[in-house]
Amino acid sequence: MFYIYHNPSCKKSRAGLQYLKESGKPFTVVEYLKNPLTEKELDRLLVKLNSKPSVLLRTQEDYYKQNLKGKKFEDHELIRIILQNPKLLQRPIIEGIYKAVIGDPVENIASLLK
Repeated sequence: MFYIYHNPSCKKSRAGLQYLKESGKPFTVVEYLKNPLTEKELDRLLVKLNSKPSVLLRTQEDYYKQNLKGKKFEDHELIRIILQNPKLLQRPIIEGIYKAVIGDPVENIASLLK
């Protein structure tokens, strides 16, 4: 079973969702703007992504440009910022049992589905 952390208003997220549908693999859609992630869930994703919180930031978002750009933050601070501002989260994120990928570009998803 896979999970896709999805924002329906995002073109890239919709492309990732379509890719998953076409794969035929079972998955669950998590609309993280309607049901925000908990700190524990975000920590789990970071482990599966083998990544730092800074990789999850969408730097093209207005909030990032106005409040975060050019500033340095510790990992725990970035986690708090992402949890308080879920639009900053890269999308889509596809989570498997042991690994997760950011589905932009959608070809990243293929490595997870193997």
